[in-house]
Parts: sequence; structure tokens; C-alpha cells
Amino acid sequence: MSDAPGKAASPAADRTLTVLEALVRAEEPLTLTALAKAAGVPLATCASIAYTLEQRGYAVRRVVGRSHFWRPTLRLYGLAIELVRKVDLPSIVQADLRRLAESLGMPAHVGILEDASVVYVAKASTPGFVQFDTYRGKVAPFDLTALGRAIAAHLPEAELKPLLSRLSLGAGPKAAAPDAGQFLALLAKVRADGYAIESEEEQAEIACLAAPFFDAEGAVAGAVGVTGFARQLVGEKRKAAVRGVVQVGQEVSRRLGFAV
Repeated sequence: MSDAPGKAASPAADRTLTVLEALVRAEEPLTLTALAKAAGVPLATCASIAYTLEQRGYAVRRVVGRSHFWRPTLRLYGLAIELVRKVDLPSIVQADLRRLAESLGMPAHVGILEDASVVYVAKASTPGFVQFDTYRGKVAPFDLTALGRAIAAHLPEAELKPLLSRLSLGAGPKAAAPDAGQFLALLAKVRADGYAIESEEEQAEIACLAAPFFDAEGAVAGAVGVTGFARQLVGEKRKAAVRGVVQVGQEVSRRLGFAV
């Protein structure tokens, strides 16, 4: 049987999905009459779909007198989480990274947190003689990169606390002795600003700027950032970089199922 584009859709499947979407979007449990109205389907059809969703575990009802109130269950959420776990992160961010790198003239990256390190899992380079020491698979101390700081700022306390004893001393001229209190204050600023920056702490003359992205559960899943010379990431260039990484972070979050 052909799967060619343009093949007629199934009206039954369309109505089922419409009812399910109406259930999920409702602020409170709905009667069948209210659900049918919200979904725009006949009452008898809506009842048949609702009972099927109940049998499959996607909906549940509460009986009050002669009225039945319907609400969705978390089974659909469970399916979404399984899907997110199968998402190939580099493949869904690469096009955005390429556009970001081209617009700013700086290499762009995506990093994730592994233990007390940031692992670069994707990169988009820019043409030119100067190539920064960043590459897919690179591992760096989480606290000495904007990527790591953007992620750490949104970690639950239980996950962040063990990392505070593993802060690193950078080799750049602006590096300061590791201090947990100062680092927590820095993370508070990152949360308030919506992005993180590191300038000449890990390495002389180099700066990076990054923003976080989140998964369907609302947990921080990684960060997207750019790297350049510290003298570049100032003024209007810095503002453009902030806008760029925040926008890509929000787009990646949406693709992972997070309601930005």
C-alpha cells in the first residue's frame, strides 16, 4: 500500500486526537457535553472516544451524581518522555547552530553536563584562519564555561551541591580562586539574566556566552553557546550573541517538549 503524500487522512483518528487534545488543554475535568463542545465533535462520537481512551488508560472519569467528569491521565506524558529519551540532540540542533554561527561569525556549540564536566555534543564552525579549541566530544570543567554555568544555574539543589566541592581554577588572567559562595551568587545572576558568560577565566583572550534549554519535564537538558575573543563579545556584538543563544535555547526547548 502506498504511503505517498496527499493520501486521505482518517476522520476517526482526527476526531480521537482532537478529543484528546481538548481533554489535555482543559483547565478542569469536563462532562461529555462540555468535552464534545470543546472538541467540536458530535456527543455520541465523543462518548465513544472517551470510553476508548478510558479503556486504554489515557483518560479517567469521576462520577458525581448523574454526571461524569473526564480528565486525561499521565500515560500520554509517559509516551512523551520515552520519545524525548530517543531524540538525537545533535541532529535537532545542528541547523540552528549553523545559522547562529553564521550570523555572529563565531563558532556555536551545544553542551551537556556529565558529572562535573561539560561535554560538547555539537558544533557549528565558521570559516577563517582562526579556529578555537572547541570540538564535538571536548570535555571541560563545568564551572569554567558559559555552557556549564548556564546548566548549573538551573540544577536542583541536590544535584548542584556535590558539584560545589569540585570547582576548578582557570588558567586565564581573570581566574579567581574557587569559592562556592561566589559561584552560587554567579549562578543566581545567570538565572536572573537568562544567560551565562565566561571571559578570560579558563583561557586568556577567550570568552564564551551560553543559554540553557529544557526537556519536557522542565529539567535543564543542556546549553547552547558561542565562543570568541573576549574583545569581540562586548557592546552590540554581545547583545546580538545574547539574543541568538537565548532564541536557539528556547527553540530547542520547544522541540524537546518544554512549554516555553
